Amino acid sequence: MAKFMDVHDGFFGVTAEQLNAAHDADLKIEGEEGVHFERAWLDPEAGKVFCLSTGPSKEAVMRVHERAGHPTTQVFELTAEV
Repeated sequence: MAKFMDVHDGFFGVTAEQLNAAHDADLKIEGEEGVHFERAWLDPEAGKVFCLSTGPSKEAVMRVHERAGHPTTQVFELTAEV
């Protein structure tokens, strides 16, 4: 399974509880695309959310996020780790 990091913009002032609700929305449907969202991070001052996932393709990750209500086109495959 490939590993991906994606970035969402426009999350200014979002709380940890709201991030958790968005992450839960992904978790509820991730299996339908063969994706697993491992973790999410929030920078509310920059309005950014970062999600780490595994899955078959970046398109599958994008489909889950779109269906969960927070689409992004910024999905990056992580091919090396140290």
